[in-house]
Amino acid sequence: MATLVLQVADESLVQKVKQACKMIVGVTSVKVQRPAKEKVYDITKTKAFQEALDDVKHGRVTQYDSVDDMFNKLGIKV
Repeated sequence: MATLVLQVADESLVQKVKQACKMIVGVTSVKVQRPAKEKVYDITKTKAFQEALDDVKHGRVTQYDSVDDMFNKLGIKV
């Protein structure tokens, strides 16, 4: 069995195209598949982001002047 895929740009024509395809001799089924809605990723909803905000709120952050300063204060020789 062969499969034919049609892309219809005008949403209002989908049902008419579906009905027309059903009238063709030999067509056994017609399915309409709409594209999945793309999920919007919101980093502010993640647990890691919320924990980072909590760290800032409670003063559990450290600032360094540079990467070299950070390594020196951590006792790592570069």
